[in-house]
Parts: sequence; structure tokens; C-alpha cells
Amino acid sequence: MVGDKIKRMREKRGLSIIELSTKSGISKSYLSSIERGIQKNPSIQILDKLSYALGVSLNHVLSNKTDLDDDWMKLVKMAIEEGVSKKEFLEFIQFTQFKRVNNIEDDRFKDH
Repeated sequence: MVGDKIKRMREKRGLSIIELSTKSGISKSYLSSIERGIQKNPSIQILDKLSYALGVSLNHVLSNKTDLDDDWMKLVKMAIEEGVSKKEFLEFIQFTQFKRVNNIEDDRFKDH
């Protein structure tokens, strides 16, 4: 949902609703209704003002791609550079899920 994405981007930039409202020229009540999903279909003009105020393209706001922060991107790039295959990466995720489901802790990383 576009409102969730706008809220995540606003919070990531450390902006309050009031600050984004001021930067974009959109009323804080309308902005709040977008973020909470009450206003599900804001106009392109509104989204364009918000994207400009957030420093991203309108396409970025409208895209359905998941936002990965810089730390995640570095980790993924590191895995690729180290030769980790997609299969190995998936196996690691499955192993981690297995550990969580079975409440298995790794004693190597506990404080002693």
C-alpha cells in the first residue's frame, strides 16, 4: 500500500508528519489519512509532491518493489561476491527458520 511506503520512507528520513507536511505542502491530516490507509488512492499530483519532499522519484513511490536498506544491500552483495549461490542462501534461510521454530540457540554467540 502506498501509504505504508510513504510512512516508512518518512520515518527512515527522520521526518515527522508535520515536517513532511511542511516540505510537501500537503496538510498533515491528509498525509496522516494516506499513511493510515484511510485515503487509499491519492492523486498523482499529491504523490508527486510527497516524492519530491522525500527526495525520491514518483516511480519509486509507485513501485511495488520492497525497499532494502543499505545494510541489507551490502550483505547481499557480500554474499554474491563470496560466491554464495541462491541455493545456499535459501538453505541458510530455511535453517534459520528451523532453528526459530525449534527454539534452538547458538551458544557460540551467547555472553558467558
